[in-house]
Amino acid sequence: MILAPEPHARDGYRLLTAAARLVQRLYDDALAPLGLTRAAVIALEAVAPCPMYQEQLAAKIHVQSQTLGRVLARLEEGGLVTRTRNPADRRQFRVQITAAGNEALEAASQAERAAVPADFDGWEILSEQLARFVEFFQSPRPGTRKPSAPPAPKRGPAASMN
Repeated sequence: MILAPEPHARDGYRLLTAAARLVQRLYDDALAPLGLTRAAVIALEAVAPCPMYQEQLAAKIHVQSQTLGRVLARLEEGGLVTRTRNPADRRQFRVQITAAGNEALEAASQAERAAVPADFDGWEILSEQLARFVEFFQSPRPGTRKPSAPPAPKRGPAASMN
């Protein structure tokens, strides 16, 4: 029997998702004149400190490599990153931010700061509570375990034997 979450947890979830949508809309509107998306800014921020392979970058920002590939293609087209094939493994691309990419990242940072109302006095408390929330749900708790992935389908000759 699955129990419904307590009303305060359900209400908290609804408030959290509504707040996230509002902030995302503010950021989207702020980034649109720059021709950037939140996904593009996240990718630029992650690769700015040092070049890395596309698979490493995808793992760092928790997205699929193919999804990231579409974002990087747009960034490369705009001259904000370069992608260079690895001569040892032609399937791999080394991603590096360009000077124009760094400028775009700085403009995005300024636009995002300007988009959020400065007169809201609860940012520090909100940030502390959200950090606590994230840490709580990312930490393993005694007596609980993460759901396991379903078993992979059998392939090859052994699969036909069953």
